[in-house]
Amino acid sequence: MEYRNEPIYTAAIGAGRAMFGALRLRRTVIGAPYLPDEGGAVIAMTHFGYLEFALVEWATWLHNHRRIRFMAKKSVFQKRVVGSFMRNMKHIPVDMKAGASAYASAVTALRAGELIGVFPEAGVSASFTIRDFKTGAVRLAAEAGVPLIPLAVWGGQRLMTKNRRIALRERFGAPIVIVVGEPITVTAEDDAIAATARLKTTMEGLLETAQGAYPLNGTGQWWQPRHLGGTAPTPEEAAAADVERELRRARAPRDRR
Repeated sequence: MEYRNEPIYTAAIGAGRAMFGALRLRRTVIGAPYLPDEGGAVIAMTHFGYLEFALVEWATWLHNHRRIRFMAKKSVFQKRVVGSFMRNMKHIPVDMKAGASAYASAVTALRAGELIGVFPEAGVSASFTIRDFKTGAVRLAAEAGVPLIPLAVWGGQRLMTKNRRIALRERFGAPIVIVVGEPITVTAEDDAIAATARLKTTMEGLLETAQGAYPLNGTGQWWQPRHLGGTAPTPEEAAAADVERELRRARAPRDRR
């Protein structure tokens, strides 16, 4: 598809490139030709930090100058400044309690030839391992009749992630490895649960490739998962912390009365 001029998105990409350049991030992209040069596609990404969306857009823009419309929590759009940017960049707000409108908007955008970015885990994984997936990415691709592009990002958690204050010196020069997988075709006849399980297996393989290509030894490091010799929380510990966080949020309104 041909893109209209989008000055705000273009400015955001420029700002991101400037920030990543200032940090002197060491970027490696494997499988970039699998990013489609035209037509709609669902890009399914791992989610270990808060800046993966920007890192993936950075890699995509450098490859073929395409923009990705990301699906993000509605609360982000409710912030005065950030929300205005998100709407102008045509990202899609998701109400976690009523997602039908966001789903319909994403299908429409995909059929119009847009790239839609989705995090199938629906939240950052603090254990830096892939959690169970929601079926939304598969269902979107099937209904819109577009390919599903699996993608893993490793190293992005070293820039900004859950439950961790990261010093600027730790971010400086961080390696970032992005691995793009072959497009996956799903149809309305496919079982969404089975197809989602296959997507997860595929992305686990891409993640292993990214970790194998990472130029630093993560043994003993906070950003390395426990099963690979790091000190990150186990999946069970991370899940327990998520439950406790949600309980605190639920209690907060009552505590202020």
